[in-house]
Amino acid sequence: MHAPDEDRLLDDLADRLRHDDPRFAAAFEQGLPCRPREYRRRAAWLTLAVGLGLLGVGIVLGHGLLIAGGLVVAGAAGYLFDPNREHIRRGTAPPS
Repeated sequence: MHAPDEDRLLDDLADRLRHDDPRFAAAFEQGLPCRPREYRRRAAWLTLAVGLGLLGVGIVLGHGLLIAGGLVVAGAAGYLFDPNREHIRRGTAPPS
């Protein structure tokens, strides 16, 4: 590969980064640390904690509706952990 081809590939990669995660790209350009979007999962962890809490309470009390609710909420947390969920929602192919 020639240097201009490599520069073009790097520019394409930088443009894709700016499009996919503008907050991370802006922080990266300024030299400030910022977690990429795929590592920001506070809502997913909170949802998983609530789901497991419901599941545990349902098991202790022997209440089927709490068990089912806990499983559903834990499944929703699994969806939030999926790194390709935005591509699935938009109907585009995830990057390979």
